[in-house]
Amino acid sequence: DSSPCRVEAFRDAASAMEQEKEILLEMIHNIQNSQDMRHISEGEREELNLTANRLMGRTLTVEVSVETIRNAQQQESLLHATKMIDEIVNKLLDDLEDAKIRLMSLYGACTSDVPAGPIDQKFQSVVIGCAIEDQKKIKRRLETLLRNLENSEKSITLLEHQKSSVRQSCNSKQD
Repeated sequence: DSSPCRVEAFRDAASAMEQEKEILLEMIHNIQNSQDMRHISEGEREELNLTANRLMGRTLTVEVSVETIRNAQQQESLLHATKMIDEIVNKLLDDLEDAKIRLMSLYGACTSDVPAGPIDQKFQSVVIGCAIEDQKKIKRRLETLLRNLENSEKSITLLEHQKSSVRQSCNSKQD
């Protein structure tokens, strides 16, 4: 009688481990690309990078996979949703702001909360055709992409601020 419950608990635990791996990889990556890394000595930065690379390598050696059972229509929907996200990601460098807006509209299509912006209705209908587990993974992927974009924008803003401060400092020294 308890077997179905144990199977679901096992799948949930494995899924939580998948998510934990993603979180750890993102955290290590964020540390490596942190603005704080620019404000420490070369030796400390090298040591932190070595540690981060070692942890990244160790984390990547862990393989956890929870397979989702899908019918043909769900498989097709998943492929279509993935393709839509990938197309935006591939155009990220061309137009960062447009990509962010488009990713936010895809994310809005995945959430039950009232989104701040527009919802991509076509994407929403595609995601609804996916298996529940795939819907959750798609939403998590979009959350991660948006978080990474936000962090990138902060880094760019800080770099631009530093450049303008250096220019002002150089200009005032010339006067």
